[in-house]
Amino acid sequence: MTSTTCDTCGGTLHWDWTEAFCKFGFNDGDGQVETWQVESVLTDAGYLVKVEDWGIHNTVITSIKKDGVELIPYDNPDYTFGYDNPRDYFPEYLVKSLDCEFPPSGDYQFLW
Repeated sequence: MTSTTCDTCGGTLHWDWTEAFCKFGFNDGDGQVETWQVESVLTDAGYLVKVEDWGIHNTVITSIKKDGVELIPYDNPDYTFGYDNPRDYFPEYLVKSLDCEFPPSGDYQFLW
């Protein structure tokens, strides 16, 4: 998992990039939200990224486009945004790229 310094206590905060796409990520939005780090990496890689507040406290990435093509699989009837693990639905090259920038530990469970 990626580690970040906690803004509140100065301790170590562990998180996974998939939380930036999860309705319940970052402690359901009550924790330190790191969606902006994922957005930054994607933007630097040339993607057009849209970030939106979801509800009263969650912030999620709702669109990733490259060359006008949407990479979040909204057209897949088996995919439910915010509830399904993006590792299972995003293009393999995108998952590998995000894993490279934000190494997973396998600890985060996307169970929604």
